[in-house]
Amino acid sequence: MRKVAVLMGGPSSEREVSFMSGRAVMSALQSSGVDCIAFDPAERSVLELPSLNITHAFNALHGRFGEDGTLQGALEVMRIPYTGSGVLASALALDKRRTKLIWKSCGIPTAAFEMMDDVETASDVLSRLGGMVMVKPVSEGSSIGMRKASNSDALKAAFIEAKRYDANVMVEAFIEGKELTVSVLGRRVLPIIEIVAPEGKYDYQNKYFTDEVKYHCPAALPPVLSGAIQRDTLRAFDALGCEGWGRADVMLSSKGEYFFLEVNTSPGMTGHSLVPIAARAVGMTFPELCMEILQGASLESGARHVG
Repeated sequence: MRKVAVLMGGPSSEREVSFMSGRAVMSALQSSGVDCIAFDPAERSVLELPSLNITHAFNALHGRFGEDGTLQGALEVMRIPYTGSGVLASALALDKRRTKLIWKSCGIPTAAFEMMDDVETASDVLSRLGGMVMVKPVSEGSSIGMRKASNSDALKAAFIEAKRYDANVMVEAFIEGKELTVSVLGRRVLPIIEIVAPEGKYDYQNKYFTDEVKYHCPAALPPVLSGAIQRDTLRAFDALGCEGWGRADVMLSSKGEYFFLEVNTSPGMTGHSLVPIAARAVGMTFPELCMEILQGASLESGARHVG
């Protein structure tokens, strides 16, 4: 009999969203007859888990500690099978710079970028990246600390904002076009979603707290293009060593070129979240999705499937 700790909350800037995901997952698992407890690593040490007779951990944590390999390493040491990617893949995927370096080495298309160290370089960085950029903290998710900039002053302000969340700031060439996301479940690539946000602002507020965003699933793309994006999504996951489940964010330019931006190894599971939308498109209910993710819980050093 399984006893599952649904890990939620945590110490990251995405704590609020993680609680939303964790509560939804826990309710879904309980509706499927799974014995679950909620566990917040910000309130108690994960080292307490063995004393609770936990057999599996469902990771609903987002951001640092939950997605950066730290938690995964602790669970490996305690021999508790967990959902999602392992230590190295989690660490790489949360680090946008290293993700893109690996993708470039593998020929996976990704937007041009530079690391920015101080405001004095703003004008030169902007010029080299085409005059319109996205500024991102390297190891944050949920669009936290991200801003678009089209002039030197705006870039300087965006850099200062991003530095509030991360010592390392990435400036990425802005891709004008369609915003897509592609979910992976096991080795299956789910239908592509096109995200249409008000004024193109798919930010933290619109992601989780409004109903203004439209999601088209499957995205209205030519079959050949959809197939190419889905195949490259699996390549992008494999290049980082991702396993279990996750989601890749992709931009499709007006010229029909696509660029991978980043991978989420512990995506949101809220009422507005994207993986559940893609799963519904193939006839999978939310409880069925949660159960399939749980069935993939494993230890990196052991068998991939620990049912």
